[in-house]
Amino acid sequence: MKSVLSYAAEIRPLDFQIRDTVAIYREAVSFLIDIAEQEWESLSVLDGSKARLSAMELLIHSANGRKVKYPEFDSTFYKFPSYLRRGAINAAIGSVSNYHSNYQRWLDKGKNGNPPKLTLERDLCPCFYRDNMYVGDISSDEACIKVFVHNDWVWRPIRLKHTDMQFLRRYWTGVSCSAPVLERKNGKWFLRFTFTQKVKLSETPIEGQRILSVDLGLNTDAVCAIMESDGTILGRKFIDFPGDKDRLYHELNRLKKFQRMHGSHNSKSRWRRIRSLNEELARKIGHAIADYAAGACCDAIVFEYLDMKGKIRGKSKRQKLHLWRKNGIQHVAETRAHRFGLHVYHVNARNTSRLAYDGSGYLARDKNNHALSVFKNGKQYNCDLSASYNIGARYFVRELLKPLPETARSQIRANVPGTEHRTSCTYHTLLQTAEELCRLSVSA
Repeated sequence: MKSVLSYAAEIRPLDFQIRDTVAIYREAVSFLIDIAEQEWESLSVLDGSKARLSAMELLIHSANGRKVKYPEFDSTFYKFPSYLRRGAINAAIGSVSNYHSNYQRWLDKGKNGNPPKLTLERDLCPCFYRDNMYVGDISSDEACIKVFVHNDWVWRPIRLKHTDMQFLRRYWTGVSCSAPVLERKNGKWFLRFTFTQKVKLSETPIEGQRILSVDLGLNTDAVCAIMESDGTILGRKFIDFPGDKDRLYHELNRLKKFQRMHGSHNSKSRWRRIRSLNEELARKIGHAIADYAAGACCDAIVFEYLDMKGKIRGKSKRQKLHLWRKNGIQHVAETRAHRFGLHVYHVNARNTSRLAYDGSGYLARDKNNHALSVFKNGKQYNCDLSASYNIGARYFVRELLKPLPETARSQIRANVPGTEHRTSCTYHTLLQTAEELCRLSVSA
């Protein structure tokens, strides 16, 4: 598979105004969107983006004295770089194509709601194509870009942040890198590089797989268990960053105090800092999970499937941040795991923490220590660790039963009732399933 990742390198304080380049690029895209909309009947019948790009270029750009239908583009955007022009054409064609697709979808659904509109103003930043717009390499902190300064397109040297380029040189040397795209974030300008790497994922059969089952808990950031298909537990790890969480909750308490005194307005900067701390904590946890799985020679990482899209109502601010961080952790861990050649799977999250891993039924939380759970026989055990066993067991039970014929699968379900419904599957169910599979293989 292809692993595509991007990284933004900050441009150090500029000695020229780069906003003029962005403004004229957006103006060109708006101009081309209008033309593409007028010529959409002829462009839509063409097959492929390259054919549409060539057709649009023949309409606006005159080369070798050729007459064009819209000569205003060359006169309005004098000396516009060729690669930047083609990038603007592709952006305009994509916008018009998206508009017509949405409009047709609106018609098919019975014209419910307001119809989609084609807006000419687009919040886009240019791509600095190599040799034509950008000259540089990740081996150096210095580069040159072609920008619009004093009504002319000229080359200007820039310096990229040393720590950003040092990171790229350390981890991405020798990997295919695309042309950088300009972007603006928090009042700073960045060049975002995209790296494409071919990765071969693990092809180990299910009987020989070693997985890392992860439970993202409330008390501990992540509880991991290394498990094999027969239920053998090879390792456990508690991943926690208490210092980062204390800093996050301290900022959250400051925000609450500020809002009590001054209201909820004028708190954007405080929320921005809280979101940044939350995202940084998610990155640290995701990297720690993927690194632990790769160091233990695992074939896959198994998470709970968490559907938390949209607004979360009736929850405290701290609970909202925790729930949003869970999805961020899974995304970061999945991206990093694919670089190591690991699969990432998800299982049903229902009852993973409520059911005891030994199959004794529902468990109760300890009133004095919420991180501990009390089984029906009185035994105390870490609740998140028990959930991680159940998560790994559900994956193995699902994958072990999937290739079996229906007769063998029915026989196992009759002897092991926990396999009938995935929401009742526990670690004890996996042990029983492994015994039944051994019995079937011996009898065969």
